[in-house]
Amino acid sequence: MKATEVPAIAGAFLFEPSPHTDPRGFFSRTFDADVLRSVGVDPNAFVQDSVSRSARGVLRGLHLRSGDGEAKLVRCSYGRIFDVVVDLRPDSPTYRHHATFELSDTTQVTLYVPAGCAHGFQALTDPADVSYRIDRPHDPAEDVTIAHDDPELAIPWPLPATSMSPRDREAPGLAVALKQMGR
Repeated sequence: MKATEVPAIAGAFLFEPSPHTDPRGFFSRTFDADVLRSVGVDPNAFVQDSVSRSARGVLRGLHLRSGDGEAKLVRCSYGRIFDVVVDLRPDSPTYRHHATFELSDTTQVTLYVPAGCAHGFQALTDPADVSYRIDRPHDPAEDVTIAHDDPELAIPWPLPATSMSPRDREAPGLAVALKQMGR
């Protein structure tokens, strides 16, 4: 497994596995504590695993947590997604920058999203399964959502959004969300 720094988001990494393939399919390591440690990520910090399934065009996000934030490892275990990270850490050299990625089941690449960054994705296939490994137990009182179509962010979503949760559809723009978080 190889770790590659994401230049547009300070502290973000892509973890690219080396799948073993044969006529039966493939076998791939998707988590390696030593590789995480090698780039300064504590593998023991992760306390919760979750998975979502989305139909093509479904848009989830942009989400983050207030307070101490939430670091996560994100991987598309089935299908393909357009993934977005927005750096909202005021002291970061990449503050308010965003980066986009295509994550898929064929590559099994894992994205490390540092705490204090917003995250969202859009399903490009039907279905798309996304696996998350999160470093804090979920507390709904800390949930923050930012409008996916905020013009200040200008995220180039590849498809029209076919479905969104009410929370995502009614999310405030970036300026309002930052004010809610005291930033």
